[in-house]
Amino acid sequence: MPPERSCASVPGVTTDYDLVVIGFGKGGKTLAATLGRQGRRVAMIERSAEMYGGTCINVGCVPTKSMVFAAEEVSGTGPQPQAYAAAVRSTADLTSGLRGENFAMLDTIDGVDVLTGPASFVDPHTVAVATADGTVTVTGRTIVVGTGSEPTWPDLPGLRDDPRAVTSTELLAMPVLPRRLVVLGGGYVGLEFAAMFAGYGAEVTVLERHAAVLGREDDDVASCAADLLTRAGVALVTSAEVTRVDDGTVHYEVGGTAASVEADVILVALGRHPVTAGLALENAGITTRADGSIEVDEHLRTSQEHVFAVGDVNGGPQFTYVSLDDYRIVLSQLTGAGGRSVRDRRAVPYCLFMTPPLSRVGLTEREARATGRPVRVAALPVAAMATVPRARIVHQPGGMMKAVVDAETDEILGAALLSYDSHEVINTVALAMRHGVTASALRDEIYTHPSMTEAFNQLLGALHS
Repeated sequence: MPPERSCASVPGVTTDYDLVVIGFGKGGKTLAATLGRQGRRVAMIERSAEMYGGTCINVGCVPTKSMVFAAEEVSGTGPQPQAYAAAVRSTADLTSGLRGENFAMLDTIDGVDVLTGPASFVDPHTVAVATADGTVTVTGRTIVVGTGSEPTWPDLPGLRDDPRAVTSTELLAMPVLPRRLVVLGGGYVGLEFAAMFAGYGAEVTVLERHAAVLGREDDDVASCAADLLTRAGVALVTSAEVTRVDDGTVHYEVGGTAASVEADVILVALGRHPVTAGLALENAGITTRADGSIEVDEHLRTSQEHVFAVGDVNGGPQFTYVSLDDYRIVLSQLTGAGGRSVRDRRAVPYCLFMTPPLSRVGLTEREARATGRPVRVAALPVAAMATVPRARIVHQPGGMMKAVVDAETDEILGAALLSYDSHEVINTVALAMRHGVTASALRDEIYTHPSMTEAFNQLLGALHS
């Protein structure tokens, strides 16, 4: 990793900047680079050299998808410790390289200074940075907070004291494949890691307190996903109330009946919360919500007009691509007409990278029917879609595709794609929804063959009331 650049900000001296960004995530780093190239003086503050580039490339999207991909390439049955160890090394090399590239992206821009160390507000315009060389003080005409989020630890007896309990961050760096992995939480993070580690041959048990995993999805989609996970070797225990952890044993109850499961590693995957502790936001008069997230308006301004909050820290959807859109909104405020806002967002897709991935956009069938509007629905198993040979070619014929359409206007209301390459194909649906392309138009488009996108020819041809 390149050393921190020499800059005008030194201990004992306060340096003035046009823009101060706290947090090297997608929204903040893109804004810093853009304004830096425009000749503005910018300070980028990151608390750790291991996090240059932000959560996504270091402990989030990039390393997890790297490990998922490697798991999909594993051949043979039973534990695959060598394949797992090789994937960990390869992933570490990947993230290290991206970290260096992200550092260089800002370090090479004249007028942009990178400061490494925890940041805290002194007053509304002043931030102190505890660097390795001493405390550096900077002031900013505009300040952007983009400190992201981190895993939440529940108040569960014995959990914090058990060395086997880890978050996704620690698990990604674990060099030895655990024989028995117990996952607390059947949400997107929990299921992604469950599928991943099952792919390397670990014994995986997921404890989910709700009656089903993926409870926000339609029952048929959630059931299909659960079936795929079970076939992959994941034991799903639902309606499980975890009561305590005792020396690697996770105790829980299902319907009042006590049970337990042994673990070599316990993954805590029970949500994430904004990283605002330690920022001394009260010194700047910045208002937060009960969960610690920073209150913002539709233009991402905080209670201080010159301070913005982008990414996970503002309590919005926790996606890198939403953080990038946050950048566009703030840039519009600082250098544009200022008209862009969060109200402009429509049809934002999201994905669960199991195998095959589950990708969603818009309304579920349940949500659409709850509006009272007449709807048409198509739901087909991928294996039954004869016109979509791509899934068979790559030996991933599992899953299903589902579309929900307004019966009167032919407007696409939502889609759930549990299929090979769905993380790519869902973007076509989202684009159609944003720009008013009807279900009939999407059905009758010309698509390459063999591809997963051509599934729309058959899927949307199967719509019924």
